[in-house]
Amino acid sequence: MSDIKKTKPRSSNSTGQNTYPAGSIRERILKAAFGLFSESGFSDTSMLDIVTRARVSKRDLYALFRTKHALLAGCIHERVEGMRRPLDTATSEPQTRETMAKLLVEFGVSILKTVCQPEALTVFRLAIAESDRAPEIARTLDNSGRKANQKMLAELLTKAQERRLVATGDPAVLAARYFAALWGDLLLSLLMRVREAPTEREIATRARAAAETLMARQ
Repeated sequence: MSDIKKTKPRSSNSTGQNTYPAGSIRERILKAAFGLFSESGFSDTSMLDIVTRARVSKRDLYALFRTKHALLAGCIHERVEGMRRPLDTATSEPQTRETMAKLLVEFGVSILKTVCQPEALTVFRLAIAESDRAPEIARTLDNSGRKANQKMLAELLTKAQERRLVATGDPAVLAARYFAALWGDLLLSLLMRVREAPTEREIATRARAAAETLMARQ
């Protein structure tokens, strides 16, 4: 009898673990890293864990990201773009108070639906957790997300004031007031996991309340 034993073909994912063979090397690394950071935390994830899941070499990883913090910054930068909600008024800027109010409500709903998603909240938690060791990551998140949205809104309010569509006053202050009414303590409560995500009805209510703070005559 032959001593040659038949062997089963190896599965490309025989361990059942998540791997990311598709896409560019950079995409695979970022996807694997963010998944591991979300599951195990930043501190408990090693570069070896990342290359294993992404199925790339250490050489490929370090050619793109020299440190784990640089990798975290890449993960956050990639996702923070989705948190910047466009105020698309290029084709038709609001001409009446009714259309302005509608745009402000839609803007608020879009922001809340985006930032209250689990993945977005994970981005905030990771940035906060590493803010002592890598404060530039938190600054990037704040500048590209919250501050960018406030700047866009302030610019819109400046134009709307020229048409007397919104309340008078410093547009930057009004924008900050809008976001204060929109969020309240919601984001903090979500980050601390002390409450559930808002319902569609709550999101709409918050957005309307925020819009009303800018529509009141002064």
